[in-house]
Amino acid sequence: MARFARWHIWLGWLIAVPLLLWMLSGIAMVARPIEEVRGEHLRIKLPPQPLPGNPQVVEIRSLVQRGRPVTLVTRADGSLQRYAIGTGAPLNVDVAEARAIAASDIRGGDQVDAVRAFSARNPPLELRKPVATWQVSLVDGTHVYINRGSGEIEAVRTRWWRFYDVMWGLHIMDLQTREDAHNPFVVVFALIALIGALLGTVLLFRRRRARVGI
Repeated sequence: MARFARWHIWLGWLIAVPLLLWMLSGIAMVARPIEEVRGEHLRIKLPPQPLPGNPQVVEIRSLVQRGRPVTLVTRADGSLQRYAIGTGAPLNVDVAEARAIAASDIRGGDQVDAVRAFSARNPPLELRKPVATWQVSLVDGTHVYINRGSGEIEAVRTRWWRFYDVMWGLHIMDLQTREDAHNPFVVVFALIALIGALLGTVLLFRRRRARVGI
């Protein structure tokens, strides 16, 4: 036990400074909401401006999507709808196309285990977007989220991403949304940890002086 105590003291000397820097920088990063740090609270949010002649449409753009020319229409509520250029027919993404999109745009995307629909009102936590999507689950555990209106890939979530997401939620002490690093729990415990690290560093010097006196 005495040997372990000596090792603990020497390790304490090695890690005291980085620990203090990590905790001090961590407190600095969570002291204010990230939105405020980015200056988002300074932006004046203007409502989307509708296009002349159609108050429900705020943007129209044309592109070639997997070899097919299409028009993407963005509505005032943020939803997307895809139309065929030439005919103007709406092109909704069905299960078969969702599988085809995953197969063409994702490595290993042809190895599909299941396909599940999610509404914009009830998106999965790992998506983080209020968007109607197809969740294409691959055999390796990867989830590919495809926008049911536009046919675009909204997100790709691997098994490692989901594990990382849980660890991130634990790290910032926010398992509900896993996005709020500025919350009372993480700030208070970070302060307590910093105080503990400071006291431990002081005790290292005190132990050192006692040994020199002997």
